[in-house]
Amino acid sequence: MSGRLDPELLRILVCPKCKGELNVRLGDDGAEAFLDCQACALGYPVEDGIPVMLIEEAKPLSASASAGGDS
Repeated sequence: MSGRLDPELLRILVCPKCKGELNVRLGDDGAEAFLDCQACALGYPVEDGIPVMLIEEAKPLSASASAGGDS
């Protein structure tokens, strides 16, 4: 199962660590792969169209950027 994130959901999601803005990073398949917080330098993975908004599951931007593609 894969899917696009609901635009309304994207408008209300914030970084669970700092409550800052998140930027969508697309994967090679064009689907959302990570929600990135520039302030915390963390990328929250999106798995099967569901954002995993747990601080302990976030990846440092340098590591997640190489795994998730560019946007």
